[in-house]
Amino acid sequence: MIPISTPHTVRCPNCGRLGERHYLAESKILRTQCHHCDYLMVTCATTGRVIEAYSPGLYAQAIVR
Repeated sequence: MIPISTPHTVRCPNCGRLGERHYLAESKILRTQCHHCDYLMVTCATTGRVIEAYSPGLYAQAIVR
């Protein structure tokens, strides 16, 4: 099991409320999550590539316009 770092408080990019960001140094992963709207974004801290994303409030039609 990978230990999770101390969370940093950030604004959720989905709903604007307070969320958390964790940096997993061993695997160089950034995990941003919001417990209010169930937002999750896991990215590689080195390349910035998205590894996993879940945001039930964002719809493809609203993003692609």
